[in-house]
Amino acid sequence: MTADTSFSVRGKRVVVAGAARSGVAAAELLVRRGAAVTLSDVRPEIEDDARLRSAGIALELGGHIEWTFTGADLIVLSPGVPSRQPVLDAARRARVPVIGELELAARWLRGRVVAITGTKGKSTTTTLAGRMLEAGGYHVLVGGNIGHALSAQVDASTVDTIHVIEASSFQLEATDTFRPWIAVLLNFSPDHLDRHVDVEEYAGAKARVFANQQPSDWSVLNADDAAALDVARGRRSQTLLFSMGSSLEDGIVAVGDAIVRRRAGRDERLVPLSSIRLLGRHLIADVLAAAGVASLAGVNPDAMTRAVQNFTGLEHVLEPVAEIAGVRFVNDSKATNIEAARRAIESFDAGVVVILGGRFKGGDFADLAAPLAARAATVVAIGEAKPLIRAALEGRVAVHDADDMSAAVRTAFASAAPGRTVLLAPACSSFDMFRDYAERGRAFRQEAMRLQEEWNATREQ
Repeated sequence: MTADTSFSVRGKRVVVAGAARSGVAAAELLVRRGAAVTLSDVRPEIEDDARLRSAGIALELGGHIEWTFTGADLIVLSPGVPSRQPVLDAARRARVPVIGELELAARWLRGRVVAITGTKGKSTTTTLAGRMLEAGGYHVLVGGNIGHALSAQVDASTVDTIHVIEASSFQLEATDTFRPWIAVLLNFSPDHLDRHVDVEEYAGAKARVFANQQPSDWSVLNADDAAALDVARGRRSQTLLFSMGSSLEDGIVAVGDAIVRRRAGRDERLVPLSSIRLLGRHLIADVLAAAGVASLAGVNPDAMTRAVQNFTGLEHVLEPVAEIAGVRFVNDSKATNIEAARRAIESFDAGVVVILGGRFKGGDFADLAAPLAARAATVVAIGEAKPLIRAALEGRVAVHDADDMSAAVRTAFASAAPGRTVLLAPACSSFDMFRDYAERGRAFRQEAMRLQEEWNATREQ
């Protein structure tokens, strides 16, 4: 992907909707590119107010004003801002272009783009793919929905850069020219139905990652996920499949003790499975996808293996945080949908105690009944979703309620036998109780560590 030299905002009135991380980065980029920028947010106060004003950005706080939007030359949406709301509808009727922050930044990138999307596993795959490419000698910038917003990386983009981008449905739905060199779809299951009208709209947003690809580009797809293959139907790019099985005639597969690239009946050994230091068998699929990206880029197997060996996982993704009296505490706060929670639960043996709940995003908690019951598991329900969890699971597994994370951790510990695991895998967003999934994960870790200190102090007395 090369920069769009015809796209300019110099002298244009641009409104950025949403003053979170991506919106702020977009506003700052636009000012540097010569636009007259208004940053609009529904909150009455935002961080860095004075710094943003001193940079020449006008702030409109406490709500979006219609005439600000209808009088703009361009509107840029932060991913957290829903694309359906009256001020945006009015702007579209006034023929004001509306694009997302990802689309804006991508128009100015000079290097190639690897875009990674899917319902789960995006952050792990994006991080690991970036590390593999870096180990292979490339100049790599990792960002998007993880780490730095893409707008914050535009100035550092060169023709030799590979941008490895985690792309959410919220980012992709507001794209129109975005064209990745490699587009990865890890998997697909219903999610974000609190924002998307239905699963078809969610699928359509994910499919945008392939929309502008050409036959010289690549798509990396999960051969084990029929729904993902269906979402990717109609793409024009070349395809590299990956699979946890070994039945593919061509693609990235796990065979015996290694991940291999299979083509023309020959297997090229890429990464020994013994080098993977991640909890959860399902995370091996993320390593397969990352290896597929690295293989397409020409990274040698030794460099891939070094990257994998040095990668112990991400914070809030099956992250071990404490052990108390033989009970292990594992933080998977990023498991914000039903399918991600199911995969996390299936990573453990019998007797797992699962903390579920938060703000419901869609799906069916009953889908967790079988994997929970197979492990004679106990559930501690938190947040707004407590009644839904109890209605779906009670009678299949023991369900306890907790009013906050401290109570949840202590209730879970009391229910767990030595040698077992307390798992935070909420299957929900965090916004009823916490600012985001990271704050929720940190709260879980802090409560587990506090309980550990109390337990150790009691034993020493």
